[in-house]
Amino acid sequence: MELRFSSALTFLWEAVTVRSILVFLVVFFLTADYVKRRLPKNFPPRPFSLPFVGNILQMNFTEPHVEIQKLVERHGNIFCLQIGSLPFVVISGLQMIREALVNQGEIFAGRPVIPLLFENFKDFGLIQSNGHTWKQHRRFALSTLRNFGLGKKSLEGRIQEEMRYFLEAVEEQRGQPFDPHYHINKSVANIICSITFGDRFEYHDSRFQELIRLFDETLLLELSVSSQLFNAFPNIIRLLPGSHNQVFSNWKKVKSFLSEEIARHREDWNPSEPRDFIDAYLTEMQKSADDADSSFNQENLLQSTLDLFLAGTETTSTTLRWALLHMLLKPDVQEKVQAEIDRVIGLSRLPVMEDRANMPYTNAVIHEIQRISNIVPLNVPRATVCDTTIAGFSLPKGTPISANLTSVLFDKNEWETPYEFNPEHFLENGQFRKREAFLPFSIGKRVCLGEQLAKTELFLFFTSLLQKFEFQAPKNEKLSLKARVGITLSPFPYRICAIPRY
Repeated sequence: MELRFSSALTFLWEAVTVRSILVFLVVFFLTADYVKRRLPKNFPPRPFSLPFVGNILQMNFTEPHVEIQKLVERHGNIFCLQIGSLPFVVISGLQMIREALVNQGEIFAGRPVIPLLFENFKDFGLIQSNGHTWKQHRRFALSTLRNFGLGKKSLEGRIQEEMRYFLEAVEEQRGQPFDPHYHINKSVANIICSITFGDRFEYHDSRFQELIRLFDETLLLELSVSSQLFNAFPNIIRLLPGSHNQVFSNWKKVKSFLSEEIARHREDWNPSEPRDFIDAYLTEMQKSADDADSSFNQENLLQSTLDLFLAGTETTSTTLRWALLHMLLKPDVQEKVQAEIDRVIGLSRLPVMEDRANMPYTNAVIHEIQRISNIVPLNVPRATVCDTTIAGFSLPKGTPISANLTSVLFDKNEWETPYEFNPEHFLENGQFRKREAFLPFSIGKRVCLGEQLAKTELFLFFTSLLQKFEFQAPKNEKLSLKARVGITLSPFPYRICAIPRY
């Protein structure tokens, strides 16, 4: 009997061919992929997607927001994209986004697990945290920022002090062509440094220059093809060379810089006299040391510091670079802004926030720069924190969401000339006009933490620069509004000539 059974097994093994094994494996993995990617009942529709890779081959990584807009035209204001094994629901249009982020703000206040971000930041800090940790830290950060001047005259003083250094650096160019990129980045970064670290850095400080360079490089690399493939297939791509490895290396260097700053603060920290955000956080850690419900710890301190630096630097500096580029291309607009500056402020003092109410045209130009620059086109990803429905579709708890801000900022039903630079979008009878569809900072529970700081910086930096200089394009140099795609949409490098006006 045993001999007969053994002979049968031998016959079956010999009958199995390499081809049949391969067919079995292909069928097995296709079936497993189908089961894994099967959408929940009544889920938003998904365009045709390929096995394993999903819709990733349909995405244009050089202009993902443009590709998304094409899909909106074909599939409507809500649909699902499959990026590897990760399903993402894209919502578009002002009403749909308001329904999700405002009317259901608590439900859409989560953050999904994005492999590249989780690899670097886990779920610590202000941006990537969820639930109790996020609420504790956002409340603490807003309170601390207010204590150190946010929304007060003292913050204007810090910005004006930094503006003087910045204007001197621009004046040193003596009207010759130069790239304003790092001049702007360093100056804007110093504002948040003064709040977070308690001091500014000299522009020629090599450590500071390296920190700014690392931020700039990494935010571009995070949307590279290699990084997006890591998000789709992290277990495979982590074993391969590519720019995702540079992202990991860069963030480690940034964290090392911040860790040194935190260690330096500990050496002379006085709990009763906090000098800056780090001091205030150390005090909060000490006060809540015995509270089991507290999320204030070293990991969250490091990541919160990084998040503040990121939120307080990238959006404002990128918008200012777009602003100067638009002024080069629209000299008539620059001239009108300068005429309003001369009339309201004059030349003898720096601008203050009180001036903004009397400068509707300048205010409109700044808003139009933000709208048309569209620097965060797909918003920071959200996730549902419980089961919900939207537009009749069911979204289970943990569904990743992308709010397509491009669809709002360029909506032909909201803007008279959506694809043209037109300050009149924000003017009515010569007065500044607020627009509901102006959402560069997003909306809802997780609206940009640095919105108020950014608005203050944009007005003071922009008006100070145009008060002091006339900006011209270097002769025989072609300027382009084409964007570099990273975590933000930023202009390609360009040079300017800053001619003193007096």
